[in-house]
Amino acid sequence: MRLSNILSKLLLLCLSLGIVGILVATFAFVTAYPQLPPVNALTDYKPKLPLRIYSREGILIGEFGQEHREFIGIDSVPGLLKNAIIAAEDEHFLEHHGIDFYGIGRAAIANLSARGARQGASTITMQVARNFFLSSEKTFTRKFNEALLAIKIERNLTKDQILELYINQIYLGQRAFGFAAASKVYFGKPLSQASLAEISMLAGLPKAPSKYNPVANLKRAKQRQAYVLNRMFGLGLISNQDLEVAKTERLKLSSARPNPSRHAEFFVEMVRQALTEQYGDEAYTRGLNVHSTLSVKHQEAGFQALKKGLEKHDQREGYRGPLATLDIPSRIDDEVLEEFLHDFEKFEDLTPAVVVDINPSAIESYTKGVGFVTLSGEGTQFGSLDLLVGSESVSPLKKGDLIYVRKNNNDLWVLSQLPAAEGAVVSIDSDTGAIHALVGGYNFYRNKFNHVTQAKRQPGSSFKPFIYSAALERGFTPGTIIDDAPFEIDESQTGFKRWDPQNYDGEFAGPISLRYALAKSKNLVAIRILQAITPNYARNFLSRFGFNPKNHPPYLTMALGAGSSTPLEMARGYAVFANGGYLVEPHFITRIEDIEGNLLFKSKPQQTKTTSDRMINARNVFTMNSLLRGVIQNGTGIRAKSLGREDLAGKTGTTNDNIDAWFAGFQRRIVAITWVGKDQPEPLGDKETGSKAALPIWIDYMKVALKAIPEEAPPLSLIHI
Repeated sequence: MRLSNILSKLLLLCLSLGIVGILVATFAFVTAYPQLPPVNALTDYKPKLPLRIYSREGILIGEFGQEHREFIGIDSVPGLLKNAIIAAEDEHFLEHHGIDFYGIGRAAIANLSARGARQGASTITMQVARNFFLSSEKTFTRKFNEALLAIKIERNLTKDQILELYINQIYLGQRAFGFAAASKVYFGKPLSQASLAEISMLAGLPKAPSKYNPVANLKRAKQRQAYVLNRMFGLGLISNQDLEVAKTERLKLSSARPNPSRHAEFFVEMVRQALTEQYGDEAYTRGLNVHSTLSVKHQEAGFQALKKGLEKHDQREGYRGPLATLDIPSRIDDEVLEEFLHDFEKFEDLTPAVVVDINPSAIESYTKGVGFVTLSGEGTQFGSLDLLVGSESVSPLKKGDLIYVRKNNNDLWVLSQLPAAEGAVVSIDSDTGAIHALVGGYNFYRNKFNHVTQAKRQPGSSFKPFIYSAALERGFTPGTIIDDAPFEIDESQTGFKRWDPQNYDGEFAGPISLRYALAKSKNLVAIRILQAITPNYARNFLSRFGFNPKNHPPYLTMALGAGSSTPLEMARGYAVFANGGYLVEPHFITRIEDIEGNLLFKSKPQQTKTTSDRMINARNVFTMNSLLRGVIQNGTGIRAKSLGREDLAGKTGTTNDNIDAWFAGFQRRIVAITWVGKDQPEPLGDKETGSKAALPIWIDYMKVALKAIPEEAPPLSLIHI
């Protein structure tokens, strides 16, 4: 009797507690449910999408935003991914109404057995509720609100809508939000191209994005991937063959892929600045798609040409010695050396290394990310092995020295260094001003200063054509004879001090034609021409080419390019000669669209030009084209004849003491400017002229840029004058 009474009382107590629990839960539900946030934020879901910049071929060259996002509609989501997510996160997703009571029971039993929290019971819907409306704190109140919100979401949205929100909003590591973005971040491909192995690894990330990040810990990520694949197999979503193939597939992570910027960092930064000026911080979240004028083919050609040119110049100047000397321990191992090199960046194929041993015949170095390599025999790009062990001009290399190395064409490691000089390449369409290529320096991550748009440097003799063009307006002709003889100029005509100008070669040719003087870049003739037409007239004439006269003081030194111009300003000026006399506005954006494809901006189409629009008349343009083609055919630009074309024109430029080297040239359709100099102006080296330092870069670029362009004479409208 006593036992039955105890059981009866216990049963009554449990029943009472159950009733009380139900009443409390009902009260909490009735009280809390109306206070839940509205779910219309989910039906009007607008993710923060990054700013994307595309080349004129439609290739992505830049992306900006605090979060990597890419929205994908549920109809475009691969079925394999849907199955993988459901298998990994919520196998009863299609049956429950926001809360998986079976899953809660299973998790409770598992946690009791393990004597700790080993399994959770959050459904996909509950995760959506948490991601959009709640914090991640682990409290009973938050979990209760999460469950109520899940019920509310299920009552207002379809399963497809909920899954679409989850697939696009969930954080998956590497600043990637959503599976579409994560697929590109981790594997460099859209979801539609992802394999089962890649999809199952992505589906394993939501549980702990940092813990299962394959870039940070591939071994742990593979373990999680195996769990997802086994779950899919256990639920009958994939076959045994699929399972085995996916488990053994070798994954290629995007961290090992080439930089997607296509070496257009300087250009992309220009676009970013323009967009933030227009849209502010919204530029990074509205999902703007910017279509630019840049050609990937032209850009890569410009980048490689500048890289090669600066490295060749650096090679001619010789090795400068190590960057620093590190205090490395006597006991050397890979881990210690990697730590020493951690803060030193790799630039393209230049890799930091530290000398660990040296003798008269070889240098042993440890190269960052590579290991121990030997520099010997052909181990220097500077010509002499003596440089490796010391010479009269360079201190001997020693243990601990920090150096740069690269592989040469024979696949041998060679001593190298970062170029001391900087440079720039820019090319524009002469008719429209559209920028096809813009390389603002040797490496954007080494020096973000854009030398194309920001470096105001003396253009030297590359500025002479604008003075000659002004002279043609005042009655000079290609056959006009001018005396190439020495003379002195007082300070009233120079603006600073008495001047005894010289030709670059120190020689004087006597009476010569204007054509010959420009081809050979005779300084004294240019000065006498400017004297004749007056500096003030020439200065005012410069505005026809888009130059700001304030940057070119009206003194005779202007004849030798003593003012200041950027490479982009020079490109705009030379375009007037190339296109028949019209001033164009350099631009880099063709159109801007929002995420839905609505057109927000479109560049104005080029209007038909008339004679009245010309900045200089047809006779002047035709004559200048002829004179500048002569510079290449038999003048200072003769190296450009290696391109085997008759339709090229241009002018070299070298400033005093070889501080700046230029080549400005064009074909009828393309204007390209190359510049080489040091950020802190100092001589580039003996005989480092525009012809030697800048022209080879121009040639290498134009070799690619002109491939699909047939030879073309000046427009007929310039001939029939």
